[in-house]
Amino acid sequence: MKTNALKYLWSYIIPLTLVLVLYLRGLFSFSGVLIAFFAIPILEIILKGSAKNMNEHDESTALKNRFYDLILYSHLPILWGMIAWYFYTVSNVPLQKYEYWGISLSMGIFLGAMGINVAHELGHRDKAYERFMAKLLLLPNLYMHFIIEHNRGHHVNIATKEDPASARYNEMLYSFWIRSVTMTYVSAWRLEAKRLRNEGKPFLSIHNEMIIFQIAQLAYLFLAWYFGGFVLLLSAILIAVVGFLLLETVNYIEHYGLSRKKLENGRYERVQPWHSWNSDHVLGRLILFELSRHSDHHFKANRKYQVLRHFDESPQLPYGYPMSMLMSFVPPLWFAVMNPRIKALNHEVKSVEQN
Repeated sequence: MKTNALKYLWSYIIPLTLVLVLYLRGLFSFSGVLIAFFAIPILEIILKGSAKNMNEHDESTALKNRFYDLILYSHLPILWGMIAWYFYTVSNVPLQKYEYWGISLSMGIFLGAMGINVAHELGHRDKAYERFMAKLLLLPNLYMHFIIEHNRGHHVNIATKEDPASARYNEMLYSFWIRSVTMTYVSAWRLEAKRLRNEGKPFLSIHNEMIIFQIAQLAYLFLAWYFGGFVLLLSAILIAVVGFLLLETVNYIEHYGLSRKKLENGRYERVQPWHSWNSDHVLGRLILFELSRHSDHHFKANRKYQVLRHFDESPQLPYGYPMSMLMSFVPPLWFAVMNPRIKALNHEVKSVEQN
């Protein structure tokens, strides 16, 4: 096994932090928040990024190495184990209010950073069992519709007004949250209805995945209420909201202000590496399974995370994902940093087209 595969063991830093949070509680309750949005951003400023890509031989070897897949798979039992531990703690351990909020925010960050992120990678795979694992990872986030809308909607409509998950120029994060959360859900229903029509299957049937997803998520919430009452039900909803808002914040920074040109035939130009923001900051790449090499992911969605590439023509975020997310929480700061970059990028694209 090559060191290249072992480096993704850094992804365990988030669940290990959550172990610390749930076991020690007290002043450690907010450790998940501090690691994600204080320690990692500082380290990413200190550590240099890398634009290096694999050669063809190393890429072929990496694609054959099952260890890359096993690291992903391991996060499924870890996630559900952590949820059980969190539910037990909330239901049975006397907690101060600050402890409750600390462990809940830390748990929500874990659900978003590892649950949805790993589900995102597995949801693009061809194997049925990997897509099923993706759905199980999305379940506690109450965001199972993501696997429909992201694959069949977002990847088709990225960087257009038709895509609710692409943030528009001068759009604040908070208004983007409302638009993206509501419209991606609506879009998922429409996409599933279209699939069923094309396949000649009834909308109200077990063939409708959106109906199955709602039943599964309601069953999950019912069990939370049944075993832990109203407090545990609200806790399950709270950590899910934190998780999917983390996802939507990532969507915001990945696509903010970028747009594809509409052609004379009414269609949009083909998705290119410059239609997504990229980040080569090493620590974020390792912890998030190369999610920050987002330009290549959209350029070729079926490429596995370990072989995603850097493109010189991809627009680069000034900081890694955690720091960029922190900036987006302060709209004037975000606009001041990012808007000049978008204007410069648009100027570069026009120059290339004229030449």
